[in-house]
Formats: sequence, structure tokens, C-alpha cells
Amino acid sequence: MRRKSVGVLCAGALVCALAACSSSPSPGASVRDGSPGGQRVPYWVKGMTPHEVAGRLHVTVPAQATDLRAAYQKGFQDDGLLLAFTLPTVDTKAFIGKLSPDNPLSHRASPLPSAKDVKPTTPFAHLGLKEPEGLADVTEGPVCSPCQGELNSLAVALHPLDAQHSQVYLRGVD
Repeated sequence: MRRKSVGVLCAGALVCALAACSSSPSPGASVRDGSPGGQRVPYWVKGMTPHEVAGRLHVTVPAQATDLRAAYQKGFQDDGLLLAFTLPTVDTKAFIGKLSPDNPLSHRASPLPSAKDVKPTTPFAHLGLKEPEGLADVTEGPVCSPCQGELNSLAVALHPLDAQHSQVYLRGVD
């Protein structure tokens, strides 16, 4: 009987050791069925152009826009969409008007106090930009409710770069 108990304990220890050494998704990540190469979720989709992302956001990029940057992040339940560009400040009001926000956008003079502690799921840092939450002199707000198609939410933030140009940030969830 003693020999059988030792064998069971050894087998149990072996199973635990193998389970501890197996590769499993890191906390907060999982493998999504059908993702290319079984990538961990979330992951950034390579090759998405600013105009493709704009299409998913149901946004028309103004002809005057420069320095267009975009990213698309596949998530487990929702996907994140980022679009940013520089626009002449005189054209920002017309651009926002086309987004048809239900309420006026709000302006804040200072960065959000929580900006340094919060890490967005879809960070603009992925595009080489500062997060709008950490910037001063930002006009921002949600711009669709309800949104079109599969888009669940869309928010815009505007930040002046100089006297003539503003950075436009669009973050969507679909």
C-alpha cells in the first residue's frame, strides 16, 4: 500500500511540474480562434492604412490632413481603432461638425490628473504620439451615439501643435 501511495504522489508531482512548465497565455491575454498564427489577444493588425481605419470609423479624412497615422488592434471581444493626423486649425471646426457630436465637445486646460497612472488599451503611443489625456489645452468628447455599423464608440480629441495646426486624435471601439 505504501509503495502505491508513493507512486501516486510521484505521478501527481510530475503532472504539476509539467503544467507549471507548459506555455499558456500570459495574464490578460488569450489565444483567439482564427487569429493569424494563433496570436495572443490583443494584437496589432499589420498593414492597416489610415484610410482603411477611417472607413471602419465611418470618418472622412479631410484633404488638408497631413501626417496620417493609424492602427487597428484586434481584441478578445472588442477591437480598437486609432486614427491621428495634423489639420490646419482653421479646418478643425468643419471636421468636428461633420462628425455630428450630440453634445458640444469639452475643453480642458490641464492634463488629466490620472493620465500618468492610466495605460489605455489602445495607446496612441503605438503611433509615436503622446496620449491626449496627458496633454494640456485639449478639446475632446464622444462623437457618435449611436455609432454606425459595428462601431460601438468614437471619441475625438484636438490639441493645438502651434498657431496654425492641430493634432486630431480619433479612438474607436468596434
